[in-house]
Amino acid sequence: MPGSAPAAAHVIEDDTEALKVAAELADAFRAGAAHRDAERELPRAELDRLSASGLLAVTVPAEHGGADVTAVTLAETFRLLATADASLAQIPQSHFVYVNVLRRQGTPEQRAFLLGEVLAGRRFGNAQSEAGTRHVQDFRTRLEPEPDGDGYTLTGVKHYATGALFADWIPVLAKAAHDGDRLHVAYVPRDEPGVTVVDDWDGMGQRTTASGTVRLDRVHVPADRVVPHHLTFTGPQLHGATAQLLHAAIDVGIAGGALAEAAEFVRTRSRPWFESGFERAADDPLLIQRFGELAVQLRAAEALLTTAARAVDVARAGLTDGSAAEASIAVAAAKTFSATAAVEISSALFEVAGTRAALNGLNLHRHWRDARTHTLHDPARWKVQHIGRHLLNGTPPPRHGLL
Repeated sequence: MPGSAPAAAHVIEDDTEALKVAAELADAFRAGAAHRDAERELPRAELDRLSASGLLAVTVPAEHGGADVTAVTLAETFRLLATADASLAQIPQSHFVYVNVLRRQGTPEQRAFLLGEVLAGRRFGNAQSEAGTRHVQDFRTRLEPEPDGDGYTLTGVKHYATGALFADWIPVLAKAAHDGDRLHVAYVPRDEPGVTVVDDWDGMGQRTTASGTVRLDRVHVPADRVVPHHLTFTGPQLHGATAQLLHAAIDVGIAGGALAEAAEFVRTRSRPWFESGFERAADDPLLIQRFGELAVQLRAAEALLTTAARAVDVARAGLTDGSAAEASIAVAAAKTFSATAAVEISSALFEVAGTRAALNGLNLHRHWRDARTHTLHDPARWKVQHIGRHLLNGTPPPRHGLL
């Protein structure tokens, strides 16, 4: 059985409470973010606090006892957390993705049990991506029927498994031999025999996500823990748009956190350039101009994020091919712009703050490292292609989990 949940996981009642809790947690997590990154100190205590707060259950449907918050609220929750600690914000992204899978494809019994686990404070990780295959959508991991007919056997190796090390349940994406090698998701307890989670992530950014390796050695999976993921993409869907919306929110949060820290540094620590004639760096009109430009870029990213989240909410209220396409395009625009904003603003931090900002002990470069690492998840150039095709020729965006 998965690890113990918080003694009394709180149940958040509505969007207003969710945003209040998210803002409070962001303030609490911000203080130790630089130290955790520098020392690669995994945020176990912070994640336990996040679980206990009830935030991880805010997308559980109302009929199962959750707040079922809007996409606008969920995106803002991730943005707030990412302004404080981009690694910490990244860890639960897959958790919400696989809650969404249950909502769409789980049986009533699966939803009742697994969403009940989420309400109790338990966490989903992920075991999705693989290395060494032809492309990101090519999978080798296999789900095969057991000879006695009592469930399935799961075998494979997964990489970039963000959240798995801290999870109670690990959703595993696999080809199902009993269903023509179509993709299914197996919800596997973290401590199930045959499951090994290796903390071997050594990325330059998002250093405390523990996005390492998951090895699955003939893991037993009961039949009622398997969900037919491939059916998600047979009709209009918001799986990809929701997943990508959270990635965009993380990028916007990184940009906002970097700009806030740059402004504080210039106000309190930067020396004015001698030619400016001012006593304070913050009074230098050239610096003021540059901060204004960066603020406009950040505000544009925030506005696109909100617009995209609203498009997802509109599509949820009336899901059609057209509304799903509009949501995907809106999210693609937000993700493309926010990725650029995160990298550029976190780099500009050093431009405006000056030489001292580059001191390793300050660890201000974590913002750029996080941005540069996180924005590699999927190429923005393909999102721009889909936006252009949709505008010019009315071509609907493809149905997959990366758009």
